[in-house]
Amino acid sequence: MGIRDEEREVDLTDDDAPLLPEQTSDDTASGWGERSDRDSNDDRLIQDRPPHWD
Repeated sequence: MGIRDEEREVDLTDDDAPLLPEQTSDDTASGWGERSDRDSNDDRLIQDRPPHWD
């Protein structure tokens, strides 16, 4: 199975290493189940921009 938390060694000698990550995986778009190709939607929105907005 793996090492239990009580038996796991944690090296705390590196003062620069963060104890917790800056961002967790569930705090990202993929963590919410969003696909990465949604970023390409910007091009479609720019093309569909109404002419009176120019």
